[in-house]
Amino acid sequence: MSYLYCSLIGYLLGSIPTAYIVLKRTQNVDITETGSGNVGAMNSFEVSNSKIIGILVFIIDALKGLLSVYLCLLLFPLNFIYPALALFFAVFSHCFNPWIKFKGGRGLATAVGGSVILSPFIPAAWCVLWAIVYLFKKDILLANISAVILTLLVSISTTEIIYKYSYPTPDSYGTLVMFVASMLIVIFIKHIDPLKEIIDKYSMKRK
Repeated sequence: MSYLYCSLIGYLLGSIPTAYIVLKRTQNVDITETGSGNVGAMNSFEVSNSKIIGILVFIIDALKGLLSVYLCLLLFPLNFIYPALALFFAVFSHCFNPWIKFKGGRGLATAVGGSVILSPFIPAAWCVLWAIVYLFKKDILLANISAVILTLLVSISTTEIIYKYSYPTPDSYGTLVMFVASMLIVIFIKHIDPLKEIIDKYSMKRK
């Protein structure tokens, strides 16, 4: 039952459609039908043209992941798998939100919020890799996608380091890799459409 409780905590917190609520309240706009349709901070900023709204959405989405992990650590302070499950389901329900026809965001803010507590090496690696790609390409979505893929590769190749700086200590390297891979795969799935657009854009430039 402990697995179920933590999964539900993460799923329910992650399913709060922050961007949808904020844009409806402040702009009377359905964000799922506006801009890219992404229910996250980036589209919130682009639709509202407000940095404050974009930052607010990012912070609340990050807090969904952070609270999911924190609550499960209060309930089960010495077991990695419970807060890890909570964070995975928080990211999953954020990306495929049950309250808005399974539309959602791309999961990055929620993942970062929870990982900061659970395994800070992961968001640190992602941020560094994102910055490197962005400096060269000046494309936020390309940087997002590249950082997700590269973070997964780095996580697999530096599992010992991530293991050392994770709290609580995972049961095994396998548990840690499975958690990181599962979360990043969900995030990558939500970036498939932007990736197709990027590929099409670069293909057109070559022509």
